[in-house]
Amino acid sequence: MTTAPPPAGSPARTARPQEAAPLARRVGAQAAAEVRTVLRNGEQLVITLVLPLLILVALGRTSLVDLGTSDAERIDVVAPGVLALAVMSTAFTSQAIATGFDRRNGVLRLLATTPLGRSGLVAGKVLAVVALELLQVAVLGGAAVALGWRPDPAGVPAALVALVLGTAAFTSLALLVAGLLRAEAVLAVANLVWVLLLAGGGVVLPASMLPGPLGAVAPLLPSGALGEALRTALGGDGVAVGPLLVLAAWSAVVSALVARTFRWS
Repeated sequence: MTTAPPPAGSPARTARPQEAAPLARRVGAQAAAEVRTVLRNGEQLVITLVLPLLILVALGRTSLVDLGTSDAERIDVVAPGVLALAVMSTAFTSQAIATGFDRRNGVLRLLATTPLGRSGLVAGKVLAVVALELLQVAVLGGAAVALGWRPDPAGVPAALVALVLGTAAFTSLALLVAGLLRAEAVLAVANLVWVLLLAGGGVVLPASMLPGPLGAVAPLLPSGALGEALRTALGGDGVAVGPLLVLAAWSAVVSALVARTFRWS
């Protein structure tokens, strides 16, 4: 672009290199871009919002599955599980697929060399996950309340702890898968794991309702631990210490594996 010369008689202007924006602004811009990508992608929007909403209505208002409760109490079992499913959808499935394809296309390598840096990129992804989860809680929680759900306000702090630990565990798993496999394999694995955990991971339905070995294994999975922690907290039964410890263990172990194995290109 051509610029006008300085006015006659004025001192020559010295060009200064453009300074990078503050880190917080860079991270915020990256997070906003990640959120827009998800909301504009029909497939990711289906798995993060549409399917959890359909499951909420189908299980909360019909007798397709016997939950061992009265019709009025069905929503109390289903709503916390659907919130757990929403966290799994955003923090694991959606994040794994997005990161896997960003790695294949060289986006991660490129952004890592910009002023955003690797730590800023990871922070932006985490912030985007949190923003999407807030949207999910607002939409799904509002729908559940409209269907008759009345969560115990005293359990909200414990539920928040469970959501934070669940987000950390599933995001770590997403980065582990995305950093080790090819993008096409990440797409297949992330969707397959979502289906398997939905069916037998104790996320929407309590582990006690699962048959045989599944009922014993599900509480040790991050899906089952998160579902149980939310059902206990929001159902007014106190703090589920065991499931919270399971989530913390998954987060710590998988995060350590990610630090050792994640590949940026």
